[in-house]
Amino acid sequence: MPKYNLHINGSQKSVETEADTPLLYVLRDYLELNGPKFGCGLSQCGACMVLIDGVAETSCVRPVGSIRDSKIITLEGLADNNEKLHPVQEAFVQEQAAQCGYCLNGMVIASVSLLRKNPNPNDSEIREGLELNLCRCSAHSRILKAVKSAAKNL
Repeated sequence: MPKYNLHINGSQKSVETEADTPLLYVLRDYLELNGPKFGCGLSQCGACMVLIDGVAETSCVRPVGSIRDSKIITLEGLADNNEKLHPVQEAFVQEQAAQCGYCLNGMVIASVSLLRKNPNPNDSEIREGLELNLCRCSAHSRILKAVKSAAKNL
C-alpha cells in the first residue's frame, strides 16, 4: 500500500492507504481529526471543508493521492497553538452562529478562506463565499454577523 506524507496543521503526518482514498477519510479515520464532517459524500454540502493551500475545498471527493505538497489546515489547525481560537472561530462563538453544529466546520473554513481573499466583504459577497455550505438550522443571519465581526478583528 502506498505511503503519503501530508503537511497537516503545521506538521508532517504519514499514512498508508490507496491513492483514491478520500482525504476526508484519511483525516477522520487515520489522523483522528474530526472537525471535517461527512455530510453528502458528493462535494455538495460543505461539511467536509478544509483549507488546501489557503483555499476552502471539500475533502470528501478529493483523493489523498492528489494532495502532493499542499498544506492542509483543518478546523483543529486554525487555533493559535491550540490555545487561542482563530478570530473567525471566536466570532462564531460570540454570535452564537451555530445550532446543531454540523455545517459549522464548513462555514468557518469557508469564512477564513473568504476573509483571506476579501478582508471586508459585504453581505452579498459573504453569501457568495459561503454558497457551497448548507445549513438546515437557519443560522444564516448569525453566520453573516459572525463573518462581519471576524473581519473587524483580523
